[in-house]
Amino acid sequence: MSAHDTSAYETAVARYFEAWNAEGAEDLAKAVAAAWSEDGGYTDPLADVSGHESLAAVIAGAHEQFPGFEFRQIGAVDGHHHIARFGWELVSVADGSAPVAGFDVVTLADDGRIRTVHGFLDRVPQA
Repeated sequence: MSAHDTSAYETAVARYFEAWNAEGAEDLAKAVAAAWSEDGGYTDPLADVSGHESLAAVIAGAHEQFPGFEFRQIGAVDGHHHIARFGWELVSVADGSAPVAGFDVVTLADDGRIRTVHGFLDRVPQA
């Protein structure tokens, strides 16, 4: 992957959203394996996990907390040197409301899958 191969970053982020929006344990497991390297990790203010099973558990937990919502990318993916950043929001399929939004910074493994995610929350629901 070259330092300016934007398609590699876009592909990795597309797989990332496929994982976050996967439904059912089997589809989720496949999507996580496609998106993350075996030793891949995810860190945000609410979670710090590594490995496919733990990643799938965090995603399943988000689906339980926000049923009927899907993760959507905001704007373009910006990447260089195996690192990319992008914005996202969690959107209600029913009414289009988006109570949660943030941005993530990912590093990619040599095979193009995600090695690490560092997530930041810009908008969260009031408690």
